[in-house]
Amino acid sequence: MKAPLKITIAFTLAALLLAGCSVVQPTRAPEASYDFGPPPAAIAGAKLDKTVVLYDATAPVWLDVPHLHYRLSQSAPAQPRNYANSNWVMSPVALFTLRLKGRLADAGKGVFSPGDGVRADLALRVEVEEFTQVFDSPTASRGQVRVRASLSGGRDAPVQKTFSVDRPAATADADGGAKALIAASDEAIRQIVEWMAASGKGR
Repeated sequence: MKAPLKITIAFTLAALLLAGCSVVQPTRAPEASYDFGPPPAAIAGAKLDKTVVLYDATAPVWLDVPHLHYRLSQSAPAQPRNYANSNWVMSPVALFTLRLKGRLADAGKGVFSPGDGVRADLALRVEVEEFTQVFDSPTASRGQVRVRASLSGGRDAPVQKTFSVDRPAATADADGGAKALIAASDEAIRQIVEWMAASGKGR
């Protein structure tokens, strides 16, 4: 092999090696875990003059996990995805149950779990149907929470209602999505308690 050719090959290999070393992977977003934070400041909301048994909220299997889910409404609305480095500290369904239980405790005469063995005036079951950050464009998103509540008690047949709440995200990322979903959850819970207060008067 001639010397000039050897030198050319050597320089080429060196350049490729340096190029490989200079290729930096995109910086991964720092890992973050979210809960619902402190409850919203006390407001003059609906009050319940009943005791309540609250069952743990349920959800489809894909949703009852700690992932922070999002959807791309324009390109893939039927494909829920999740952030790689951002999660809830537990299933958002469990977090929703805890938040709802706290609100019911503030609004009513007592809130209990089925295992407490208490015969309460009302029983509330909730199914979380949607809990995702929805991107309507690359820069605009909203937190979407949809739940179906079933209220029973006394001799009347159970009543059901679906609550759907959207809240805009301040930023088009996981942090903005988490905050929007918390705000949407708090509003959905406020509406549930108001509905219970109206539905439970005659029970």
